[in-house]
Amino acid sequence: MVAKARSQKIAKFAIYMVVVVLVNFAAVTLFYRIDLTANRAYSISAASRQVVSTLTEPLTINVFFTRNLPAPHNNTERYLRDLLEEYAIYANRYFNYRFYDVSAEQGDVGAMARSNQELARSYGINPIQIQVIDEDQVKFQQAYMGLVILHGDLIERIPTITATDQLEYQLTTSITKLNRKISALMRLQGKIDIKLFLSSSLKQVADQIGLPDLMSLPQKIEEAVKQLNPRYFNLLEFRSLDPSIDGNAAEELESKKYNVLSLRWPNIEKENIAAGTGSVGLVLEHAERNALIPMITVLRLPIIGTRYQMVDPDELENLIAESIESLIDINEDIGYLADKGTLPLNRPPGLPPGAPQSEPALTAFRDIVSRSYSIKNVSVGDGSIPSNLGCLVVARPVEKFTDYELFVIDQYLMGGGNLALFLDAFNEIFPSGPQGMGMPQGPRYVPLQTGIEKLLEHYGLRIRPAYVMDKESYRQELPDRMGGGDRPIYFAPLIQPRMVNHDLDFMKNIKSLVAVKVSPVEAIEDRVRQNELTGHRLFSSSERSWEMRDRINLNPELIFPPQSDKDLQSFPLAYLLEGEFPSYFEGKSIPVKTAADDTEDSSKAETDSEATTAADQPAKPLSAEIESQGGFIARGKPGKIFLIGSSEMIGDNVIDPQGQSANAVFIMNVIDALNSRSDIAVMRAKRQQLNPLDETGPGTRTFVKAFNIAGLPVLVVSFGIITWFRRASRKRRIQEMFQR
Repeated sequence: MVAKARSQKIAKFAIYMVVVVLVNFAAVTLFYRIDLTANRAYSISAASRQVVSTLTEPLTINVFFTRNLPAPHNNTERYLRDLLEEYAIYANRYFNYRFYDVSAEQGDVGAMARSNQELARSYGINPIQIQVIDEDQVKFQQAYMGLVILHGDLIERIPTITATDQLEYQLTTSITKLNRKISALMRLQGKIDIKLFLSSSLKQVADQIGLPDLMSLPQKIEEAVKQLNPRYFNLLEFRSLDPSIDGNAAEELESKKYNVLSLRWPNIEKENIAAGTGSVGLVLEHAERNALIPMITVLRLPIIGTRYQMVDPDELENLIAESIESLIDINEDIGYLADKGTLPLNRPPGLPPGAPQSEPALTAFRDIVSRSYSIKNVSVGDGSIPSNLGCLVVARPVEKFTDYELFVIDQYLMGGGNLALFLDAFNEIFPSGPQGMGMPQGPRYVPLQTGIEKLLEHYGLRIRPAYVMDKESYRQELPDRMGGGDRPIYFAPLIQPRMVNHDLDFMKNIKSLVAVKVSPVEAIEDRVRQNELTGHRLFSSSERSWEMRDRINLNPELIFPPQSDKDLQSFPLAYLLEGEFPSYFEGKSIPVKTAADDTEDSSKAETDSEATTAADQPAKPLSAEIESQGGFIARGKPGKIFLIGSSEMIGDNVIDPQGQSANAVFIMNVIDALNSRSDIAVMRAKRQQLNPLDETGPGTRTFVKAFNIAGLPVLVVSFGIITWFRRASRKRRIQEMFQR
């Protein structure tokens, strides 16, 4: 009997072992992971899987990360390891990654770690200083926290990784960028000409302006180009030109207008320096395009005066590489409307950073968009919009569009193009000249009508002439001299998660936004239905909003909410319209570009021409007698229109240059969606910095507080009492069993 029981136990144990082995074997061969986070923050996106699974050449990621860093940097390293491991799971055989040991052991850097540190610096990965709290003391430590991506002979680097936000996005877009760079270089015709304009006349004043190493620039740039040339298939050609003695170089500077820095100085008898001029600048040129890299920066500092600063020689390789990328167009193209009074993308030349300017510039918007796209300036007055542009961005035009210019935009949309419209309902006009009583006078807000409104209404969208105020708004902290605390900025609605449309892929991970000086946008439902289009409300203000119209005054101290809640309601603030748009000009006379377009609306010119009798008209040239058919698209290919009633949404006050804020992520997601890259948009917005809690009512908050204060102790005591009763009951049952 005992032997039989023992054999049964051995058989069971053997079966269990077989099951365990099979389960482990299945786990190895049938790998599966479950990400329970709301945004799937710890799983790579479909776009990332696609990129690494379709590699056709070896790609290696070398990571230089100091070990045993304090929190939160140790979590960043752990996340990076997990992320690269998941890339490897879905990648093909061409994907590899490696972590290099760059850590010092007990203050001593070993031979291997020292060699790895030198390798990191050769890739442009330098140590950064981080703060460490050790034994209740704040200390600082040097740490390597970066990586490089090697694809063929090309290199992309992420020199500093201090947070996990958008890390997957950076990796995937960098890999994609390398693929596009190889393709662009393969189809490049001719070499990239790199020319250093450096006047020898500058030698006599170089020491006087604090630039003793200025004349060594040719050697340093030549060395940087030699290092870069193998990565760019030896397509770089460097020349050093001296405009002081080379007449052709001087003429080239004047004729091609490279905007190279020119210096002029008077006679300095004490230093035996004669009056003269000189130029210095690095120009990259290919075909008809060129890019300028300033070699000297002029700093005008208060009290200190004017200072001259030469470019860091260690940064020359990176500066040249970045300029090459913009020169050869490795990114997809998008258009930006540069006429009709739209906001400029660049600050005026010669204006030092931080200095005020009369016209706001979209520098942050330009910087973050340029990382993924090549921005092409477009002028509708030229008569066409290139069809290869993924979308056209229009930011606050203030000048009237002629019918011909509207026709150009309409036909671009009919051809399958997309529009991103950031339009203002009002033109903000500041007073000029002296102001009375020493009090600053606020701006006037004049309704803005440019003609593009009739296009939008035909398609099914309309901007209402008002500003949206919202009780759920951004709150401004007040300085102590104003009493401290904070005050609501009603014209900056804080968009809560419940007011964001999460049905669209590129909006799923957008938690909250801040809108500034925004007007209501409404869809004309009958027109949208008639045009067989689909409209998506992207986000709205809260139910505690109201409109400010007619007499506009945005002084926070003079804005008062309505007394009655009946006057409060939610307003849609952004729309996306998509489908096959019908042309606004179907059934109308097709506008033609005439000389009158510069001063008059072309429709008026057409009316005047119809009123003129045939007898009064002069003889027509042959070109007027030739009739043409085709070239007009009455109903377009599938396209999209994004519309928001605020150009402030892409202003430097709202978007951060790093592209990390919720508003910057939203804007980039919109641009991606218009360029059929929604998968990239989903990946970018996985980890948001702005994740507000859901709004709850006073009753809910009171219940939660009471439950946390009294409910939890009551539950613990109740659980203890129940356990005590169960044990006592079990004890009685055992006693009764033995008393029988």
